[in-house]
Amino acid sequence: MNQFEPLATTSERAAIRDAVRAICDRFDDNYWAEKDRTHSFPHEFAKAIADGGWLGIAMPTEYGGAGLGVTEAAIMMQEIGRSAGAFAACSTVHINIFGLHSIVKHGTEAQKAAWLPSIIDGTSRACFGVTEPDAGLDTSRIKTRAVLKGDHYVINGQKIWTSTAQQADKVVLLARTTPIEECKKPTDGLTLFYADLDRTRVEIREIPKMGRHAVNSNQVFYDNLIVPVENRIGEDGKGFRYILDSLNPERILNAAEVVGMGRRALEKAVDYANERVVFGRKIGQNQSIQHPLAECWSELYAAELMTLHAAELYDAGQPCGPQANAAKYLAADAGFKACDRAIRTHGGMGYAAEYHVERYFREMVATQLAPVSREMILCHIAERVLGLPKSY
Repeated sequence: MNQFEPLATTSERAAIRDAVRAICDRFDDNYWAEKDRTHSFPHEFAKAIADGGWLGIAMPTEYGGAGLGVTEAAIMMQEIGRSAGAFAACSTVHINIFGLHSIVKHGTEAQKAAWLPSIIDGTSRACFGVTEPDAGLDTSRIKTRAVLKGDHYVINGQKIWTSTAQQADKVVLLARTTPIEECKKPTDGLTLFYADLDRTRVEIREIPKMGRHAVNSNQVFYDNLIVPVENRIGEDGKGFRYILDSLNPERILNAAEVVGMGRRALEKAVDYANERVVFGRKIGQNQSIQHPLAECWSELYAAELMTLHAAELYDAGQPCGPQANAAKYLAADAGFKACDRAIRTHGGMGYAAEYHVERYFREMVATQLAPVSREMILCHIAERVLGLPKSY
């Protein structure tokens, strides 16, 4: 057994892993380093994944998808994370895997038939507009407003950290349709839309950031954006409940991606430790190098097992909130540690772009913060699992 090989418990899942790897292997570290350096979107990689039929891995078969589960999607995303593209590669396709689940579950047949095929075949690209500068993780406090005017809504407001908005033509957009003071609960009165990113009504400004330069993050300003009523997903006022359907798969897939990223960094570190000679011996002979790498392998393996467990619970229709959150928590810490250790193993050359581990590290930092912070995960587990009082 290759000890860096992701788990695949069936021949079908192994086939998914191998097929995705074959695509990813066409895009090496030099390709991704150039995209990172020039802040260029990886259109070639996105097309290759779409052409392979992978964007619809968890989408219904009647709309062109594969109809598989989150477990299979996690295996796919772990393999993409383990590729040279790391988090940038994952972010190129991530929204297609989980972001449109609200449409699959709550959209009408007409909406699904109109919207899903073009997302699955890659001819359309969607982004996700939820987070706002003044609300952060407190989604109930978003200020983007959608006002019903006859047969359409008029939307005004601002979103932040909207990935791939520069390339997207559609947005899954959450807005408040009923003022919060008129709602019984703060989470009431929020509505979900699938809207055109009409550049005459939408301004998109890229956010300069630490890493993942190949995939843009943006502030998006909505100025009287017109959205037809038929582009509303589900019922007016129930949008918050609809986005909750995507949260557990999102955490599971993010955990899988991070495990893959950590594995790539670890493998690079092991290769270097086996090659680099200092004071007449390979540095991999030193326990100060060996033990931290062995710890990383163990922690990544544990995170992978939790991720697959959460995915299998989800696919079986079982509650999986604590497990999905724990998977994301364990993976983010294990992945961050592996990238940090990869740089330390390389010594001074770990700081050099030539060996690529510094790029992996810069991209890994984001996984400590998004899509949910480790601190919020610990609050969730403390409250929902351990029965402790809410702290915020």
